[in-house]
Amino acid sequence: MSSTPTTTRTAADVTGAHTDEAASLIADARTRIDALDDRIIGLVQERMAVSTVIQEARMTSGGRRVNLSREMEILGQYRDALGRPGTSLAMTLLELCRGRV
Repeated sequence: MSSTPTTTRTAADVTGAHTDEAASLIADARTRIDALDDRIIGLVQERMAVSTVIQEARMTSGGRRVNLSREMEILGQYRDALGRPGTSLAMTLLELCRGRV
């Protein structure tokens, strides 16, 4: 029976930091980022649900599922707030919120 030696990874190994102080700061910041990501995911899911309500109301009234002029407003808002990458983020959100075709 062969055994593989286990190596213990230090906080510096996990974070890529070269000091324990920096590793601790990075670990704490990553915990905060994880919490923010959880909130962002929840907000995106909420946005998807609200978008579904809007789409259903629009289609029930005889309109189209997607309102392109509104989408252009959203793209501009994200671009203005976040720069060019904001446009990509907005496109991804819009795609998620359009629902299944």
